[in-house]
Amino acid sequence: MLETPSRTAHRVALRRATHQLLDHPVVFHDPLALPIAGVIDGKTLLDDPREQSRFGIALRAFMAARSRLTEDLLAGAVERGVDQYVVLGAGLDTFAYRNPYGDRLRVFEVDHPATQAWKRQRLEAASIAVPASLTFVPVDFANQETFDELKAQGFDAARPAWFSWLGVTMYLESPVVWSVLTSVARLPPGSGIVFDYAVPPEMLGDAGRRAFEALADRVAQSGEPFVSSIDPRTIRQELRAAGYSAADDFSGDELNRRYFDGRTDNLRVGRLMRMASAAV
Repeated sequence: MLETPSRTAHRVALRRATHQLLDHPVVFHDPLALPIAGVIDGKTLLDDPREQSRFGIALRAFMAARSRLTEDLLAGAVERGVDQYVVLGAGLDTFAYRNPYGDRLRVFEVDHPATQAWKRQRLEAASIAVPASLTFVPVDFANQETFDELKAQGFDAARPAWFSWLGVTMYLESPVVWSVLTSVARLPPGSGIVFDYAVPPEMLGDAGRRAFEALADRVAQSGEPFVSSIDPRTIRQELRAAGYSAADDFSGDELNRRYFDGRTDNLRVGRLMRMASAAV
């Protein structure tokens, strides 16, 4: 079990912060991205050569696009009457602290206890208030039953809920991933989930495989190695088999059409990771 906070969670937060500073127009507007990441001098991010590399640009674009897609899909769920939102593997996600729906939407942040404790320290240091609509739920995905812990903290499994699960599935064994996805599929109609996943490296071609291996090596050095992937050719069928009534898969090309079409800079999503959503 990890006893220290996630280093990749901090790196993701830094990329969201860099997006606010470097990319115009922004795809995902997050006014809390810099303070939650502990950024005092934005020049340090702007001068980081990794952010100007082709790989760095594609990864930053994916971080922005996945957050934007997640909150776009959440907005649709709220319009349909969903009033519970569960952020699985919340890391330094800031939605709960700028929640535009106020008390209409109860938010549950689920994460490893060490990462969650660190986040609460970061919130205090950044003077970001914790709203009454937010509940923290400490969970070790690999060793605890997520839904038992959620219910213990007031989650109502008899009512629809929307879930997001970003930057987590690739760090878990496949049976754990599908156990969580199947549990969400058992919730009442109107429920659903959006998540990202790693593409099997053998499907990426030579250049893509080298990029994937570079990313995998980087996260492994942080103590958080990739351990699973999902085949995009079968993900819709697998989600339906898990109990969902509808499923969508979003390639890098689809995300680029949605959020980056017509840009004059090089901000584009690559092919290492994809997004998926499923509705009960």
